[in-house]
Amino acid sequence: MIEKIDNLILTRTMRRTILWLVVLFPLFATAQPQPGSITFLKANGSISVAENGKATPVVISGNDFPGIKTVAGWFCRDIEMVSGQKPDFFQSELPAEKQLILIGTIGKNQWIDQLITDGKIDVSDLKGQWERSLTQVVENPFPGVEKALVLAGSDKRGTIYAMLNLSRAMGVSPWYWWADVPVEKHESVYVKAGRSVTESPKVKYRGLFLNDEEPALGSWVREKFGGFNSKFYSQVFELTLRLRGNFLWPAMWGKAFFDDDPENGVLADKLGIVMSTSHHEPMGRAQAEWHRYGSGPWDYNKNAEVLSDFWQKGMERNKNWEAIVTVGMRGDGDEAMEEGTNIALLEKIVKDQRKIISKVTGKKAGETPQVWALYKEVQDYYDKGMRVPDDVTLLLCDDNWGDVRKLPDVNAPVHKGGYGMYYHVDYVGGPRSYKWINVSQIQRIWEQMNLTYSHGVDRIWVLNVGDLKPMEFPISFFLDMAWDPTAFNAQNLYQYTEEWCSEQFGEQYAADAARILNLYTKYNHRVTPELLDEKTFSLENYTEFERVRNDYRDLTLDALRIYNFLPNAYKDAFDQLVLFPTNATSNLYEMYYAVAKNHQLAAENKPEANDWADVVETCFVRDSLLTIHYNQQIAGGKWNHLMDQTHIGYTSWADPKTNIRPKVIQVEVPEVPNSELAFEEADGYVSIGAANYQKANGSDKIHWEVIPDLGKTGSAVTTFPQNAYPAKGDSVYLEYAIDFKSTGQFDVQVLVLPTLNFNANKGLRYAISFDGGAEQIVNFNGKYRGELGQWQAERIIATTTQHHIPQAGLHRLRIRVLEPGIVLQKILIDTGGLKPSYLGAPQSKQIKF
Repeated sequence: MIEKIDNLILTRTMRRTILWLVVLFPLFATAQPQPGSITFLKANGSISVAENGKATPVVISGNDFPGIKTVAGWFCRDIEMVSGQKPDFFQSELPAEKQLILIGTIGKNQWIDQLITDGKIDVSDLKGQWERSLTQVVENPFPGVEKALVLAGSDKRGTIYAMLNLSRAMGVSPWYWWADVPVEKHESVYVKAGRSVTESPKVKYRGLFLNDEEPALGSWVREKFGGFNSKFYSQVFELTLRLRGNFLWPAMWGKAFFDDDPENGVLADKLGIVMSTSHHEPMGRAQAEWHRYGSGPWDYNKNAEVLSDFWQKGMERNKNWEAIVTVGMRGDGDEAMEEGTNIALLEKIVKDQRKIISKVTGKKAGETPQVWALYKEVQDYYDKGMRVPDDVTLLLCDDNWGDVRKLPDVNAPVHKGGYGMYYHVDYVGGPRSYKWINVSQIQRIWEQMNLTYSHGVDRIWVLNVGDLKPMEFPISFFLDMAWDPTAFNAQNLYQYTEEWCSEQFGEQYAADAARILNLYTKYNHRVTPELLDEKTFSLENYTEFERVRNDYRDLTLDALRIYNFLPNAYKDAFDQLVLFPTNATSNLYEMYYAVAKNHQLAAENKPEANDWADVVETCFVRDSLLTIHYNQQIAGGKWNHLMDQTHIGYTSWADPKTNIRPKVIQVEVPEVPNSELAFEEADGYVSIGAANYQKANGSDKIHWEVIPDLGKTGSAVTTFPQNAYPAKGDSVYLEYAIDFKSTGQFDVQVLVLPTLNFNANKGLRYAISFDGGAEQIVNFNGKYRGELGQWQAERIIATTTQHHIPQAGLHRLRIRVLEPGIVLQKILIDTGGLKPSYLGAPQSKQIKF
């Protein structure tokens, strides 16, 4: 019997290669064929899910929980996505088929109960257990039926997980809708013969908190669904169940889950989602409901009767649904109560709330699950001695930044209500909000949650995910770990990342995608984008800022390469989960590095500061274009508004209304005519881009013209018209001013483009001289006779002449052309330190003379 559910579904290529995939399988165990596993080729004793253009009928009981029918509909749709065939669906009779898929909850499905009675399935290890699932192929289950695939649950969610685990094994990612992960097609799908049972999860309640702070999620939901209604929450619930979660704190800023759409609560209970309300919304009532219907102050000392009535109505509304009731009281609007709040008063509030619970339910208060969140200042009350009844779950918290604040004493008496942990991968508050992009390393999540679990915290794990997207990866990890924390250790976290990427993008690209995903979260965990600015990293020490910028540049380049190779079907998913967060954050590093360079050079009054100011502007505009790309282009605009969170220009914990471009400094550069600039000798050479002349002299028929970007470096310069030959007495030349620091005999290289001797092999000539002295005539291609040589391959012809410079200071180099078609690229003067290089030394600095 298989003991644990697989936390990571094996990859698509592995399925193709070894022809099976384990559904119920220990995390990272060696792959061996197992009963209840998926195969895409028929095996002995296996049952088909789809085969020969037909899907096996799906059967549920009309007596089962209503949510089983809904999820069975998802399951049938999943089979259709994989095989192209949709199963027929039955709930009141067995079809006259030789094979069928029988789905149900023990005690709620008459056919499964009959199989139990007949001894054809054994459920002794499921009965009375929490969220256990059975997968079993049964031979001759009923007269006329040769085989049945039984997917049974010990309870409602056990049955739901049995279906959705099989869907995941067939290749339907939990993120197929929320991240547009494609489903690989297979003509035939089978389940191998045998029986397998999942262990119960080690954490009882596992879920998310949609701490939407606007404008992203709210704007998207209103545009796509018309509000936070049951259509929206249906998608949230489905994702939660596919990830084997069972718990939710709903969106709460200006929203009221139970009040915004009366169907919200009905749907949650139907699907087995255990609802609760956030740490400052007691008794199942949203803060927004108090603003809508409450009267008087949110103060139990002054307004106890109104508050009690308000809370009682919440309990009356929710009493028949599976829920965990939040008790206690914080200030209105996620704030602490007034200073000096009396612990005795808070204990009385909890006592009175429990009286309401008992009154409404007609049961002892301890029979209704309750939670008291020790969030922020509430932990201080606990530390000072405040206590609640022993059956209330104590929800411990991190510090909003992923660092656990408090854990139970391992030697303390057992607390009947157990402990939970409220953990963040998104936060709005001091010292700075972080909600734009994923900044959480799963390594840190594992280390802190493993610490948490080792201290006996296993009743509730709830993750603050902000807008949900783009926190897909930490959500998956948190809920997978919540199912079985013992399956993870420090050495298999990277393997988890690879397997997760394989599930989303396919085996071929999993390793590369995992490396990028692992590194971008590592880089973002160093400092959140909202805290990043031009002062974060050091420009001067260890070239730190340049290194981190280059790290992100390289990572983005790798992500773009993978994106270009991916099959088109995977590109939207990869963009959302890997490329966009890498590319967008890399752009921020580029921008803030440019701000730092701008400020540094401006302080030195260097004109180059202005070039960096231009880079800042470019990056700021690019950020907005990347936002438009995510919102309006990925998946055809499906995720519009979800990247609306501002992330540039924070000055406090609260975000600005719009991104604010960092301030840059413009250095005033006096305009100096080229004719007044000289190239300065330094490091033993002078290097001149030929287009940067001080003087150009033509004739009445010939002029000089720069051809931008022509050549190996910079631009090139030549004479026009190209059929005009200098006449005798014409002086068509370029002149360059040079400030020499050295004296002596120097080599002067003139680099020209490899124009050939098109003039009857006479060759092309120029004359070169200094300071109006004697000219040297150079024919740079007179010997060419048509053979292929290095000229063409290197895209340049270099000629060298020697000149004597008798004294330091200003000198003028003149190059006079004697034929058209001479295209000058660069001039190199070796004064003792010129080193060989393919492109030639960088251009020398120009100074005013």
